[in-house]
Amino acid sequence: MSSMIGTGNDLLNYYSDMYAQGTTSDNASKLQDTLKNKDYSRADSEELMKVCKDFEAYLVEQVIKQMKKMVPESEESSNKYLDYFGDTYNQKLAETITESSDGKGLGLAQMLYEQMKRNYGIEE
Repeated sequence: MSSMIGTGNDLLNYYSDMYAQGTTSDNASKLQDTLKNKDYSRADSEELMKVCKDFEAYLVEQVIKQMKKMVPESEESSNKYLDYFGDTYNQKLAETITESSDGKGLGLAQMLYEQMKRNYGIEE
């Protein structure tokens, strides 16, 4: 895949290549539906930025999940509540990470937004 991500379909293909190997969560399904069912060439700046931020949060959530798999579990570290609510916790943690105090998050959403804005010719 090239370094330029131009359209919603390109973004969807990129997502599919990266995460289709495992099972998809509800967030993945929602993101996939959003990208498939929307023509972003007619989107306004707010809609485009929202989907870029959603993608950034989802990507961070997947990184968190993969990092947790790397840590060996012991009986002391096992928590039945975390086992039950772990996905929700990971989602909220990812949202917190991507919504920093300056509103820029990690910067991935902003870069993706700028690229898609150029490709779609969206004016502010």
